[in-house]
This record gives sequence, C-alpha cells and structure tokens, in this order.
Amino acid sequence: MFMGEYLHSMDDKGRLIMPAKFRESLGETFVVTRGLDNCLFVYPMEEWRILEEKLKSLPMTRKDARAFVRFFFSGATECGLDKSGRISLPQNLREYASLEKEVVIIGVSNRIEIWSKENWDSYLKLTADSYEEIAETMEELGI
Repeated sequence: MFMGEYLHSMDDKGRLIMPAKFRESLGETFVVTRGLDNCLFVYPMEEWRILEEKLKSLPMTRKDARAFVRFFFSGATECGLDKSGRISLPQNLREYASLEKEVVIIGVSNRIEIWSKENWDSYLKLTADSYEEIAETMEELGI
C-alpha cells in the first residue's frame, strides 16, 4: 500500500527520485500514465493488470468508454528505477502534468500520483474547503 506525501526535484532530463518507501512495492517494472486532475498515475505491474482487465470489460460501443481507454493507454509507458532510485519520465507525460522542477509524489493506496507542486497546492486548497462535505458523501456511499 502506498501512502504519504513527498516533495522532490526533477532534473532537466526528466529524472525524478522515487521515495525509498515506494521503491520495493513498485517492483522492477511498473506503468506510468496520464492520471486524472492533471497528475500522473503510477501502478505496480500487478495493479496495472487488474486495472487493464477492468478497462477491457468496458463496452467499446460507448463513445466515452473508447475515449477514456484511448487516453489512458496511449499515455502509458513501462518504466523502471535506475541504480539511484530515479524514474525517467517521458516528455509527453511531463507536459501533461505540467511537471517542472518541484514535484510532489503521493501514495494513494494501490497507486502513486505525481503532481507538479503548483497543481498539488492548488488542488489541496480547493479540496480542503470541501473535505467535510466529501467525507459525508463517502459515508453515504458506505465507505
């Protein structure tokens, strides 16, 4: 399980140190793709395969399902860590998530999210104001 929030710097080549607490659970190879809310999602291979099976079951006759699957899979890339514990992020994913120097890496249960610090700070500010309302909605859903 992934949890926590870490601030790291990305170098000019798009290399980013993955928090030590996340490295073992990621395994040798993992998948990075476009996430929601303008961040990147990082999945260990086992979690990626589970998600892939779920997405395969979406009805391809639905336009929104086709669009989501295209968007999600076309941005996906298989990655690994170098000897320094860094991940090298492709340019297209860095641009999608507006990643520059300061990057926030968060653990979200079965995945990791990579955010630009600016986007993360904005998201936190926006969400913090409605945190209690969100909690009430989750309770209504039985969570």
